Formats: sequence, C-alpha cells, structure tokens
Amino acid sequence: MPLWAAAPEITGQARAIDGDTLEIAGIRIRLGGIDAPERSETCKDALGRAWRCGDWATEQARKLISGQVLTCLDLGQRSFERVVGRCYLNGRDLAVLLIESGAARPCLRFARVQGQEYAYLRAEAVARGARAGIYGGPLNSLAGFCETASPPREVVALSAPSPDCAIKGNVSTNGRIFHMPGQRDYDRVTMRNPETRWFCSEAEARAAGWRAALR
Repeated sequence: MPLWAAAPEITGQARAIDGDTLEIAGIRIRLGGIDAPERSETCKDALGRAWRCGDWATEQARKLISGQVLTCLDLGQRSFERVVGRCYLNGRDLAVLLIESGAARPCLRFARVQGQEYAYLRAEAVARGARAGIYGGPLNSLAGFCETASPPREVVALSAPSPDCAIKGNVSTNGRIFHMPGQRDYDRVTMRNPETRWFCSEAEARAAGWRAALR
C-alpha cells in the first residue's frame, strides 16, 4: 500500500523550524520529498557571492505559513523523531510552494516513493526559469539521503514561469534555437521536450548556447 494511503491527518496552526521542518501542536513534521538548505548553510549567487541561503529558506517558510492552518498527512515514516509528512496550505502542497519559491529542492529518492516526483520536478522547472532563491546561482549538493540510483526524469514547465521569462528555447534537428513571443514559430514550440528551456532575455539564451530564430 502506498505510504500516503489512509494517512492520519495533523491539522492546526504551524510554525516553521527551518525550510523543510515545521511544528503543529508540539508535533514536528519533516516535509517529505524535498530538501532545504540547513540553517547555517551558505550558497553562492550568479556572481559568486556568498549569501545565507539557509536563513533565507527558513524565513520563506515562515512567511508562507505564518498564522495559517495547515493539514498534514502522516506518511508513516520518522526522521530524527519527526513525523515525515505532506502538508497542504489552502489546498496546495506546501512542498511545491517552497520549491517554486526557490527555498527547497526535490529529494527524488523519497518523492518517487511518495508519488510526488513529477509535481516536484515541475515546481523545480518553474523555480529554475525564474532563477528563484537558491536557483539564482550554482546549487549546493543535496543531502546524501536524497541520492537515487537512477537519474531524475526531467520535467519542464509548459507555460512561462513569468511574463518576463517568455522566450522559448527549443531543441530540434536544427540545433538549439530560441523564439521570441510574436515570431512565426513561437506557438509551435510546445515546451514538452525535456531539453527545452525558458529564458528571460536574449542575452541569457545566447549565453546558454541557443541562437535566435530567423523568423
């Protein structure tokens, strides 16, 4: 039986302990299938400058759940005396919101078991496209327990992550070509190919190795 089947619920106002751990009525819950930076962890931005991504991820989690009532499902596992769970905020998976904001990454070893692999990879595609949070620079290594024997199955965002990042980077037999909104073939690019990418500027697309469409 899947871990999430007939899982008991834990409901109440939550407070964030860090980017992937929260507490409801004295019960600590480790969000399953994701990995957020440790509180003391630092990351680097696009210019190579260090920033306190662990503190930032914690603050993002606090902003999301402050004063909110969450409903969490106990997935039947325990991690350092914490319930491993999936929590919902206004009907949305909190883990998805954290990934989209750039405060956490998919932990595919467990996301697959919990049936959330594709949802979390789609959220990651949104964060990558927007260069949100930790996706704004080189990524640190995931926690060792997230390692999986098989490579992740890439999932791309089928719609632009934001109106300012609507350039489509297509991959075909003609090579890597980016299409601007309004160009002839723009609507023909479906973004279903795992190698396609959204770009926020022509300069970004060129720097990544894409060339402009002729029409």
